[in-house]
Amino acid sequence: MPSGRTDRGVHARMQVISLRLNEDVAPAELPQRLSPFLSPDVGLCVAKRPPGSFHAQWSASGKEYRYRLTLGAPPSEAWRPYALDVAEDATLQGERAVTPERLEALLARAVGTRDFTAFHERSSPQKARTLASATLRERGGGLYEACLEGDGFARYQVRYLVGSALKVAAGLLSEEQWHAALDAGTSLAGFKAPAHGLVLWEVRYPSAVDPFGPGERLHPPGLPDSPPFT
Repeated sequence: MPSGRTDRGVHARMQVISLRLNEDVAPAELPQRLSPFLSPDVGLCVAKRPPGSFHAQWSASGKEYRYRLTLGAPPSEAWRPYALDVAEDATLQGERAVTPERLEALLARAVGTRDFTAFHERSSPQKARTLASATLRERGGGLYEACLEGDGFARYQVRYLVGSALKVAAGLLSEEQWHAALDAGTSLAGFKAPAHGLVLWEVRYPSAVDPFGPGERLHPPGLPDSPPFT
C-alpha cells in the first residue's frame, strides 16, 4: 500500500510503501530481495519494521510537494528534464513576464483550509483540505521551486495550483478569477503544469508511528545526490 499515487511523469524523492509478508524477513534483507522486481528508475532507500498500527496511507498526517520552474533563464542541462521552462511554454505567454514576487504572492493567497474543487479532478473527493504553506524559493541560475505543504492533496491539485498561478502572474487570468476559484470554488480556465517539474518531496507521520528518524528524512541513504532530489 503506497502513501498515495503520483501521476505519470511525476518524480518522488520519498514515496512510502507498507506491505505484509507471508514469511519472516529481516528488514535489512528487503532491499536485496525486492530490487529484482523494481524498474530501473525506482530505488529502495530504507526498509524497516514500523509500529504495529502503521499504514503508509492512512497514518500519514501531511505531505510536501516541490515544483521546479525557471524564470528569466533557460534551465541547465542537468535540470532541463525536471523543471518547467516558463519562458518557452506556449500556454504561459501572456501580457507580462512572470516575476518571482508576483508568483509567490499568488501562491501565498492559496494557503488555508478550503475546498480546492477548482484545482483538482472530479475523481478526487470534494472536501476541505488544508494547505499549510506555499512558498517560492530561489535555487540560482533562474531556477525556482514552489514548495507546498498540506495535510493532503487531491489529484492534480499541486499542478493546477502552480500552473494557474503562473497564468494569473502572466496576465492570462485575472486576480479576481483566482480569488473566486479559491474562495468559492468557481471554475476557471486553469493550467495543469507539466508533470516533469513536480516531486513528491516528503510524507509525514505523527511521531508515535513515524518509522523514520530525522537523519533518514534529511539524507535518505542511497538517494542520488542529483536533480530532481537536490
